[in-house]
Amino acid sequence: MRTIVSSKGQVVLPAELRERDRIRPGQQFDVERLRSGQYLLKKLTAPGQAGTLDWLLACPEKDWFHPLPSESTDEI
Repeated sequence: MRTIVSSKGQVVLPAELRERDRIRPGQQFDVERLRSGQYLLKKLTAPGQAGTLDWLLACPEKDWFHPLPSESTDEI
C-alpha cells in the first residue's frame, strides 16, 4: 500500500489498515528510524488498558458479550 506525506508532514494510514488493526483518531504511535528510507511505526496501547480491548475482541466465541441492564441515576 502507498500513502503520501502532506505539506504538514502528516502520513495517512490507508483505511484497510486502520480497519484491520482498529486504529482510531487520536491513537498514538512510536516512530523509529531503522536506516535511511526505512521506518518502523508501532501502535501504543492506552495507559491503564494495556491490551484489554484487544484481549476482549480476540475472544474465539462469537457474540459472547451481552451488556447487563442498568438503571440511570435519574431513576434511583
